[in-house]
Amino acid sequence: MEGTERRGWSRIERSASLASRRGAEDVRTDISETLESLKALQRLDAEIADAERRVEDIEPRLAELEAPAHALEVEAEAARTRIREMRMDERRLERVADEKRQRLRQLEERLNLVRNVREEAAVRAEIDLVRRAAETDEQEALELLDQIRRTEVRLQELEGKLESARGEIGPQRQAFLEVQRTAQEQLAILRDRRANHAVRIGAAAREAYERVRSGRTRMAVAVLTEDGACGHCFSVVPLQRQWEIRRGAALIHCEACGVILAPPDSP
Repeated sequence: MEGTERRGWSRIERSASLASRRGAEDVRTDISETLESLKALQRLDAEIADAERRVEDIEPRLAELEAPAHALEVEAEAARTRIREMRMDERRLERVADEKRQRLRQLEERLNLVRNVREEAAVRAEIDLVRRAAETDEQEALELLDQIRRTEVRLQELEGKLESARGEIGPQRQAFLEVQRTAQEQLAILRDRRANHAVRIGAAAREAYERVRSGRTRMAVAVLTEDGACGHCFSVVPLQRQWEIRRGAALIHCEACGVILAPPDSP
């Protein structure tokens, strides 16, 4: 009877031990798979960073290519603005000239109605003043018209140069834009792959990864070196921690730099 009970308890203990070992193995398997998923996520992030740099690199190259044409465009627009302003001044001078001509007609009519020499002298003096002012305005208008003519000639030259410059850089610009478009498409694909991959990682592990990346380093997962150092900052990891990392007991962070440590790859 007692022997039967002992054999029964022995079987129960062996079953419990086996279940415990299987549970530990399952944990190690889960941690190992999580670490592999995190390393794959890190590789995707590195590819995304490279793709982002390729996209960003196009803008300064485009700006450099377009700089001469842009300078001509700015100068041409300034000339157009100056012409508009001078046309407004021209219309203002025309209104002033009309007012002075009308005033001269009024004074000349008044001159025919004066009753004495004193009134005549006063009217003639005012006529002289108005006439000289009108002559000054006319001279200013002539000078303004000359400036308008010269600015319009300059604008035509600038527009011709601008058209030539745009024609010269057109093929290169199109090539740059095509490279940029391709890089943007590749970046969108990589970001979509990352999103699909990230959702398959456990929330706790994913959040730990993102916390590390949001800090001072872009590397979130580093492999433990053969001599037991962090693969990122190369600080020596305590022996107990090394054992836990190699066993895959849990997600272990480097105490020095904070990255998640993974065991060395099998040879």
